[in-house]
Amino acid sequence: MQTDFLNITDLLTPEQRLIAQSVRDFTDKEIKPIIDGYAQRAEFPIHLVRKFGELGVFGPTIPEIYGGGGLDYISYGLMCQEIERGDSGMRSTVSVQGSLVMWPIFAFGSEEQKQKYLPGLAKGELLGCFGLTEPDHGSNPGGMKSTLTKSQGGYILNGSKIWISNAPFADIAIVWARNDEGRVQGVVVERGMEGFTTPEIHHKWSLRASATGELVFNQVFIPEANVLPAGIGLKAPLQCLDKARYGIAWGALGAAMDCYETAVQYASERIQFDKPISAFQLTQRKLAEMLTEITKGQLLAWRLGALMNNGTATTTQISMGKRNNVAMALTVAREARQILGAMGISGDYPMMRHMMNLESVITYEGTHDIHLLILGAEITGIPAFK
Repeated sequence: MQTDFLNITDLLTPEQRLIAQSVRDFTDKEIKPIIDGYAQRAEFPIHLVRKFGELGVFGPTIPEIYGGGGLDYISYGLMCQEIERGDSGMRSTVSVQGSLVMWPIFAFGSEEQKQKYLPGLAKGELLGCFGLTEPDHGSNPGGMKSTLTKSQGGYILNGSKIWISNAPFADIAIVWARNDEGRVQGVVVERGMEGFTTPEIHHKWSLRASATGELVFNQVFIPEANVLPAGIGLKAPLQCLDKARYGIAWGALGAAMDCYETAVQYASERIQFDKPISAFQLTQRKLAEMLTEITKGQLLAWRLGALMNNGTATTTQISMGKRNNVAMALTVAREARQILGAMGISGDYPMMRHMMNLESVITYEGTHDIHLLILGAEITGIPAFK
């Protein structure tokens, strides 16, 4: 593999290598041939949801008894990496479904909720979304204004969420709001509940093949059976974000790899001044720096996976992985685009699409700067964002 300079594949088990290859084959067959067309049209390839379910990339770490794969976190990371070789938006769909919808139901839900929702989500028969970010509260989720007011047999939900992946097509939403005691509480909102709407956000320059929308709640009745019993306190949704950020650290590697491999191929074929541009020093410098940064990111992601597997990965370690690897991938995409010159902005090559997508990835699930401050607080013991 062009991007496995330190033979990191040797660190993987035979099962992990098989999983990575299977998902890469799926991406080459099902995602890459169509994704530019969907991105140009700003359409979500909804037919891939069922295929993702058949492939087993929805909730792969969820126990098999609930329809998941019962796999380890390195396997999940490799899935994210290989899907994001195709497109960040497709990896977002997978990340949201597994880490932000299925995982909180598994971790905080009742047995009845697990049995009701998880198997359908795993198969891609149901699509979910995660409602935390609000119009006035992005990096400060603790300032949320959505409310859950106790009512006979349940709660009344009011408020709104914005920039929600999968929202326009989601069958269920994991939503976080403040209850009468002022504590954050998680609930499952189902499409069709009166007062619940999911308007789509249009005119995006990024994640154009991903469906993004709002969640609007106008006196929505949430039955007691839809309240996540253990989903209490802001720590609950933040734990979900840790899972998603971990997947992003791997996913961004896939985008970087795709850009790098495209640049290597193009540079060997593009002739200028009677020789391939790969023969020029500046091109070689770009490629060497890209490969070095990708390799460092691979080692960081693999080590994070090992820590996730033994349950010792910390929020700050995950923040470092997400922040470093997404920034690295964005730099690689830009450098690769330069190697292709004007052809780099063409839909015939993936760099510009990856670059635009990564501008969103570097912002969602904690911005680049917020993750910097999370690390700064860990280093100094002084939170700078409060």
